[in-house]
Amino acid sequence: MTAIGKPEVLQVQEVPLPSLVQESQILVHLKATGVNPIDTKIRQRGLFYPNALPAILGCDGAGIVEAVGTAVQKFEVGDEVYFCHGGLGNDPGTYAEFALIDEHFAARKPKSLSFVEAAAAPLVLITAWEALYDRGRLEAGRRVFIHAGAGGVGHVAIQLAKLAGATVCTTVSSAEKAALVQQLGADQVIFYRQTDVVQAVLDWTNGEGVDLTFDTIGGAALSQSFAATAVYGDVVTLLAPDPQTDWKTARDRNLRLSYELMLTPMLKGMVKAQQEQTKILQQCARLFDQGQLKMQIQQILPLGEAAQAHTILEQGSVMGKLVLAG
Repeated sequence: MTAIGKPEVLQVQEVPLPSLVQESQILVHLKATGVNPIDTKIRQRGLFYPNALPAILGCDGAGIVEAVGTAVQKFEVGDEVYFCHGGLGNDPGTYAEFALIDEHFAARKPKSLSFVEAAAAPLVLITAWEALYDRGRLEAGRRVFIHAGAGGVGHVAIQLAKLAGATVCTTVSSAEKAALVQQLGADQVIFYRQTDVVQAVLDWTNGEGVDLTFDTIGGAALSQSFAATAVYGDVVTLLAPDPQTDWKTARDRNLRLSYELMLTPMLKGMVKAQQEQTKILQQCARLFDQGQLKMQIQQILPLGEAAQAHTILEQGSVMGKLVLAG
C-alpha cells in the first residue's frame, strides 16, 4: 500500500526477504492470503500506526514454515500453518510471499483444508467464535439471528451457532445465497430486500424475538437487531453505532450490547489474548478435520491482483471469502 486511497494504491513491489529477528519467530512461505473488509477500510482511511507507509496489508495467511528461531518449540521447517496477524501498519501483512510471525500466534493448518481455504478462515473464525461464544454466551436451545449469513463472517457464524445447538435465522439477498445458508444449517431465511426483517424475525419467534442477534453489517441493521431481540436478550455488533441508532428500544428491552473487534489484542499488544485466539484456530482445525466446519470461497485471484480483489469486495454481495494465491 503506497498511499491512502482507491484500490490502485496497492502495487506490486519487490521487498527484501524477511529474516528472523526474534528467537520465537517462524518464517512462513505463504501459499494463500485471505482478503477481508478491514483491508479495504485501512486502504481507504489509513493505517493504525503513523508513518507506516508503504505497508503490506493482509491479516490472514496460510503457508509452510521455511525457517524457525532458536527458541521455537511448536513448529519445524516444513510444517503447514495458518494464522491471523499483521497488516495493520505495525507488522507487515500477508499480501506477500513470506511473512514473519511469532510461533505462539500460528496454528497448524487443518489437514482437510487446502491452503486457499485455510487462508480464508482465521479472521472470520475468530470473529464469529468470540462474538457468539464469548460475547453472546451462546448456549444450546437458543434462537439466534445472524445478519448477512452468506458473508465471510456470517457463513462461519451459522455453522458455529448450529454446532452449539442453536436454532438460526439469517438474512440474504438472493436465491443462491439462500441455498448456501440452508446448506450450512440455517433454519429460517429472510430475503431482506423484499421483507420487513424485524417482523419476519418476530413472526419466526411467535412475537418474542431471538435470544441473540449478531450484527455483521452495522448502520440500520443495529437498530433492527434491537427490535428483533427478546427482552433481556443479547446483541453483538462488529461495527460502531451510527447517530441514528435506536437506543430507546435497546433500553426498553433491557438488552445487553457487546462489541466484537478481534483485532483488539493485536492492536494493543495483548500477547495472552492473541494466544487465546490461536487456541480458537486450533479448536476450529479439529472441527474442519471432523467435517463439522467448511469455508465458502467465492473467488481466487493472483497476489498481483490484490487491487482487483478490493474492488470486488467493495462492490458488495461477496458470497463467502476472496483469496489471493500464487
